[in-house]
Amino acid sequence: MRANILRLQTRIPALQTRTFSKMSASHLSDNCIFCKIIRGEIPSQKIAETDKSYAFLDIMPLSEGHALVIPKYHAEFMHEVPDEYLADAMPLAKKVAVASGLKYYNILQNNGKLAHQEVPHVHFHVIPKNKEEDGLAMRWTQLKPSQDELKAKLDAIKQNL
Repeated sequence: MRANILRLQTRIPALQTRTFSKMSASHLSDNCIFCKIIRGEIPSQKIAETDKSYAFLDIMPLSEGHALVIPKYHAEFMHEVPDEYLADAMPLAKKVAVASGLKYYNILQNNGKLAHQEVPHVHFHVIPKNKEEDGLAMRWTQLKPSQDELKAKLDAIKQNL
């Protein structure tokens, strides 16, 4: 897997290491652990980096190769991150999954403590699911709304678009 990641860094110019620019620093927080990783103040096992995103191995992985992709823009909630940063993060997550040789994996993003977000900086987990026992385990409690309830929710969402 490490060899695949190294090939990713050398074969795709957009993912080659870039120097951190002062301009990007204005979008980061002084007290955020992920912002400190982006600035190089805290070491990380960097997989790849673009002008707007940074990918590295999770230090508390759910499975071997568990990675994080973080925008170089500090925000706790995804809806607070400018679109151009989000548009950069997903292709990088895809490239990390491909470079890691993953067939089965989860892409996970949590918003806020109630949604199990531990670091208040938007981040996307790329979690390999190599066997049933490792990786992300899920429990789904499904609701059973009526068609009228679904229609009312749809109308409310559309009204706010």
